[in-house]
Amino acid sequence: MIQIRPVSDLRNNFTELEKEVKSGQPIFLTKNGYGTMVLLSIEEYSRLTDQVERKLDEADIQAVNTDVRLSHEEVFGDLRKKING
Repeated sequence: MIQIRPVSDLRNNFTELEKEVKSGQPIFLTKNGYGTMVLLSIEEYSRLTDQVERKLDEADIQAVNTDVRLSHEEVFGDLRKKING
């Protein structure tokens, strides 16, 4: 179930929030009724970002080992074509 809490809960109920995020559930925080941030455990954040980090590392290695450089349009134009058909 989605947890939506006021940002003041960070100060007032930190231990409770910590238990929730450690269980793998994100908590969406609001300020003045508007979404402002999401709390995640370090493990959950890592799970979400590890693949991106690996791909960036692969791109860095490829950039060192080749002189080939692609323009913005070459990269994103191809992606747009694939997405849009």
